[in-house]
Amino acid sequence: MGTQAEEILALLQKPGVLTEGLRRKLLELLLPPMENPYVPYEEFLARADEDTLAEWVQVEIHPYSPASRSHQDIAGFLYGLLRAYVERHRLGVVLPAPFQMKLSRSGREPDLLFVAQEHLHRLHPTHLEGPADLVVEIVSPESAPRDRGEKFYEYQEAGIPEYWLIDPQSQWAEFYQRNERGRFQHAPPDPQGIYRSQVIPGFWLRVDWLWQDPLPSVDMILLEIGGEAYARRLIERIREQGWL
Repeated sequence: MGTQAEEILALLQKPGVLTEGLRRKLLELLLPPMENPYVPYEEFLARADEDTLAEWVQVEIHPYSPASRSHQDIAGFLYGLLRAYVERHRLGVVLPAPFQMKLSRSGREPDLLFVAQEHLHRLHPTHLEGPADLVVEIVSPESAPRDRGEKFYEYQEAGIPEYWLIDPQSQWAEFYQRNERGRFQHAPPDPQGIYRSQVIPGFWLRVDWLWQDPLPSVDMILLEIGGEAYARRLIERIREQGWL
């Protein structure tokens, strides 16, 4: 790629320059095409690294655009909150992107995934072989058709029990839980704006937390969720560290 094309590519990758959809189209035109876009999943894993912005879908490699700041902020907040809660209760593992989830027809990289303790055998060093117990996708204008379309039905078909869609731009969150017919059923928050997870016992989320600026402290949220029991553990941890 020539120097001028490289300069244009660097400009297009800066946030705020273009809409996500137009940026993706221009990047696809500028980036050199792959010699063979039809590859087995094992070859895709071997060629991909942590900087590869792509997913494997029906033997084709599908690139996607870099994430926005609001996307990353909410992803980081939810990762910190879910990981702390899950590890404290020894419920399993929470992993952020980029980490592959290999399904029957695709290899996706959800923004967050939770694997319950009883399914940890599905975890491999480079990917999750089979469905997660919870998948979280943070929606952008560019990713919305995939997150609400292709991925929704792929995740439903794969038997994923719970799926969250978080849209920072419109400040809207949708939660789906697998019903007895094996289909995603919308599970709205209660009148107080609280959503209760089906697959993470005892975990609940006040949806308004996601839109606060700055985002709330993970410790404060865990204190609200865990109540007195968490407060006692927090005091014990402070004493162990010699801060009290």
